[in-house]
Amino acid sequence: MSQNKQTLSFQAEVAQLLHLVTHSLYSNQEIFLRELISNASDACDKLRFEALNNNALYEDAPNLEVRVSFDPAARTLTITDNGIGMSQQEAIDHLGTIAKSGTKDFMGKLSGDQKQDAQLIGQFGVGFYSGFIVADKITVESRRAGLKAEEGVRWVSSGTGDFEVETITRPARGTSIILHLREDAEEFLNAWKLKSVIAKYSDHISLPILMEKEEWKDGELINPNDENGGRQPGGMVKTGEWETVNKASALWTRPKKDITDEQYAEFYKTISHDHEAPLTWAHNRVEGNTEYTQLLYIPSKAPFDLWNRDKKAGVKLYVKRVFIMDDAEALMPTYLRFVKGVIDSADLPLNVSRELLQESRDVRSIREGSTKRVLSMLEDLAKHDKHTAGEGADGVTDVVSEEDKAKEGKYTAFYSEFGAVLKEGLGEDFANRERLAKLLRFASTTSDAVTVSFADYKARMKEGQEAIYYITAETLAAAKNSPQLEVFKKKGIEVLLMTDRVDEWALNYLHEFDSTPLQSVAKGAVDLGKLQDEAEKKAAEEAAEAFKPVLAKLKEALKDKAEDVRVTTRLVDSPACLVVQDDGMSTQLARLLKQAGQQAPSTKPVLEVNAEHPLVKKLDGSVHFHDLAHILFDQALLAEGGLPDDPAAYVKRVNALLV
Repeated sequence: MSQNKQTLSFQAEVAQLLHLVTHSLYSNQEIFLRELISNASDACDKLRFEALNNNALYEDAPNLEVRVSFDPAARTLTITDNGIGMSQQEAIDHLGTIAKSGTKDFMGKLSGDQKQDAQLIGQFGVGFYSGFIVADKITVESRRAGLKAEEGVRWVSSGTGDFEVETITRPARGTSIILHLREDAEEFLNAWKLKSVIAKYSDHISLPILMEKEEWKDGELINPNDENGGRQPGGMVKTGEWETVNKASALWTRPKKDITDEQYAEFYKTISHDHEAPLTWAHNRVEGNTEYTQLLYIPSKAPFDLWNRDKKAGVKLYVKRVFIMDDAEALMPTYLRFVKGVIDSADLPLNVSRELLQESRDVRSIREGSTKRVLSMLEDLAKHDKHTAGEGADGVTDVVSEEDKAKEGKYTAFYSEFGAVLKEGLGEDFANRERLAKLLRFASTTSDAVTVSFADYKARMKEGQEAIYYITAETLAAAKNSPQLEVFKKKGIEVLLMTDRVDEWALNYLHEFDSTPLQSVAKGAVDLGKLQDEAEKKAAEEAAEAFKPVLAKLKEALKDKAEDVRVTTRLVDSPACLVVQDDGMSTQLARLLKQAGQQAPSTKPVLEVNAEHPLVKKLDGSVHFHDLAHILFDQALLAEGGLPDDPAAYVKRVNALLV
């Protein structure tokens, strides 16, 4: 019995997504079954959670399960769950639109690269549409727990521009997804094939996945006198009994020795909707004042919305194996928002709320323990990043295990995806700041590759060098060619090149590494200490004294732009550069704040001039002194990636002098 049939159009983004899916977006056809069983399991988890406060939602079926059945004659494959189900409006919202924020960003990321787009689709949590990989039509029948039988809904679509919705009578709560298979997908109308796919991808699902038992039946006797036996061909027939075809125990509850790497990887893909295998993982049972099990994964690739700090992120929280919430951000600091996994607590109450999570002492303990576990995983990857077999200090050749070899290069891969996010921890996680500092990597004046650690730098420091020098810039090219590096290059002093937007902010919270101070080459007067000999110091002092009259005129001409003008020892080939005082905000950070629409303090930089440069020498007695002074300042601003306040005036001055 049905009524109120209506035809609705897909949201434009869904129509585009369906076009990609139906044109073989997924290279592995069988992935659809994993996605649909995962969704069915989630629906059961949601019912279990809502029923904590309303036990009547179980109706007359307290045992949660997923059933997989097929009909070769009708060429249909059906996945049924008795989970939370959907109302008619929820079916329209969930199946006709991408019901998440950031849809526009998501669609903007789709590139036509099949492998990359498949990964994005999985990360965005729209696995339902993967059914169109094998089906030319999908029928969904559902009823939300708590609604009347006559308030069921049927949703039908061929994956083109629209879908039909109608009200039906459905006695059972939950959802059935009926896939009308294409001819090239008939292999999924086979019990053995379905069981093998379920074992491969969904064995870890904690709910029972049921399929109808089959047994061999001989063909019927037609002609007893036939010399061939007179029988029709035999075949497998369904018995009417249902059997569990997965282990039906949560993967994280099993002993580690019983779980293969492939099973760990498939579980990650299920909970993360990522099509790439994880980079690494850790599975531990923690006992003590707080008892919990953690299964934490570090992905291989960053999700497209990694930089959206407002997006809900976090691990799945279970309490005594009962699903509580998907994104328990209280269990993991924001700077580790890329970590996926499961935490199952033995101590938290089943009715725990997000508010209670923020206040619970047990939660704080789990958060601290999980943070340390993730940092240990990263430290292990970093330790093996360059590990190769070779002769040790004792003259004995080190033997590198296959496990260690498998980790080589993984930290570099991790850092290229997540390094910038990790730096946020310097300002957010005081307790682990030293551990985080050891994990950071940078390019430097000796290496364009982002592989130099603070420890590497310290090991190469010159005798007499008292600081770790660094520079921040918007690009690697801007950092490498900055005038502020000239004296460091001349003396062969390595400088770290920092080009992530977060660097300037993060380093406000890190002033030293292993008792060695960090010093920006763009802040304060350059003091190379023991690295500068007495003759150089004396020459610099004499130049500054001789240049005093010109400095006074420069300060007057640039009083609206520069806080001070002084002779520098940091320049070799350039006429001038801009620096800020030791305690001031860098011009780079001020620019970034303005670009982000935030207020930046209106501080003026210091102009440092190279008294030996021909252009600077030309200032003394020049009739164009005022114009030359402003050109000098604006060129110093351009050299560090900024723009003059009045670009037209700058061009006019340069043109006048050229003429």
